[in-house]
Amino acid sequence: MSKVQHAPFIVDRGEGIYVYDESGRRYLDAAASLWYMNVGYGRTEIIDAMAEQMRKLPAFHAFIDYGTRPAIDLADRIASVSPDPGSKVFFGSGGSDAVDTAAKMTRRYFNAIGQPERTVFISREWAYHGMHPYGTSLGGMEPNRAGYGGDLVTDIVIVPHDDAEAVEKAIDHAGAERIAGIFVEPVIGAGGVRPVEEAYFGAVQELVRNAGGLYVSDEVITGFGRVGDWFAANKYGLQPDLITFAKGVTCGYAPLGGVIASPKVAAPFFDTPGLMFRHGYTYSGHTTACVAGLVVMDILEREGLLARAAELEDELYQALLPLEELPVVDHVRRGVGALAAVQMAVGEDDTLPYRAASSCREAGVLTRAVGGGGLQVSPPLIMTTDQVSEMASLFRVGLEAM
Repeated sequence: MSKVQHAPFIVDRGEGIYVYDESGRRYLDAAASLWYMNVGYGRTEIIDAMAEQMRKLPAFHAFIDYGTRPAIDLADRIASVSPDPGSKVFFGSGGSDAVDTAAKMTRRYFNAIGQPERTVFISREWAYHGMHPYGTSLGGMEPNRAGYGGDLVTDIVIVPHDDAEAVEKAIDHAGAERIAGIFVEPVIGAGGVRPVEEAYFGAVQELVRNAGGLYVSDEVITGFGRVGDWFAANKYGLQPDLITFAKGVTCGYAPLGGVIASPKVAAPFFDTPGLMFRHGYTYSGHTTACVAGLVVMDILEREGLLARAAELEDELYQALLPLEELPVVDHVRRGVGALAAVQMAVGEDDTLPYRAASSCREAGVLTRAVGGGGLQVSPPLIMTTDQVSEMASLFRVGLEAM
C-alpha cells in the first residue's frame, strides 16, 4: 500500500477483451480481470436486463419463505447443468461467501445426521479458497495465512496438491470417523494455474467417500465455461457433494456466488421438520445479480463459449510456448480450457514475477503474478485466434523489455 497509494493504475472502461485507462490507452486483458470476465466487456444485453429488473425490483432478501423469481429460476438452471440436476443452490455474494457456506454446510450436515465428530477438512498446498475465515485457513499459500494470529479455523490438514496417497495418509492420521471433507480446485488458480492428472480426482473422491466425508469441488474459477464445460466436475465425470461457484456466473456484471448442494446433503434440511440451516447473507439471491446470471448463461449457450474455451486450451499453449526462448521464462504451463501460466525463472529473485507483470502492462497486456512465480493467463472466452496471437506478441514485448 505504501508503494501503490500515490500511483494507482486506474481502469476506466472496457470493450470486448480490452480495457482502457483514463488516458485512453488500450490494454488486452489476458486475465479476464480476476478470472471472471468470460463473455467480455460491454455486453449491453446483460446491462439492459439488469436495468429493467432494477426498475421493477432491484432486490429483496431470501430469508424464511421469501424469494424472487430470478433467484429461483437461476437456481433451477444452475442445478440443471450440474452433475446432479436434483441439487439445491444456495446463493451468496462471491467465492469467499461460497467457500465459507460450503464449510459450514458440511459441518452442519454431519451434526444433523448425528455425526458431529466429523470436523476435519483436508485441503491442498497452493490452494486458494477465498478470504473469509474458513477460506483463509483452508488456503495452501502461507503468505495468505500468516499474520492473523494462527489458524482462524481449526481441524484443517493441508496436503500436497497432486498426491492422492497423501490424502489417504491424512485420513488415516486424523481418523476416518473425524473426516468432514476435502476441498479441491479442479485447476489450482491463484496458486499458479496447476492442473493435475484426471485420475487424481476420482481417486481422492473415492478415498474421502470411503471415509464417510464429503467431496467439495471449488469451481469459483473453473465453473461456467472456463474449462470447456459448465463445471469441471462434469468434464471429469465426478459427483461432488458440494460445488462452490462465483466469478463466471455473472462474469463480473454483478457480485454473485453460491453453493450447489447434492440431494444427499440437502435432504436432512428439506426433509426434517424444524431443522434449520441458520446461515445467510444480506444479498443472498440478490434479484438483479440473478438476472445477470440468467443472461450470462444464455450468452454462454448461444455463442458456444464452452466449446470455445476447450479450443483455447491448445491455442493459448501453442501461442505462448515460444516464450520459453526468453531467459526470464522457465516454462509455459498448459492449463485446462482457457487457462495457462507463463512460469518465470524466479531463482533467488522473488520480485521477478511482479516486475514481469508490470513490464507486460507497459507493453499493453494485463496479467498478474500468481503463486509460485507464474503469470496468469485466463482470457475472456470470446477471444479470437488472432487475438490469441496478439496477446502472445504483447507478452513477448513485455518480457523482452526486462
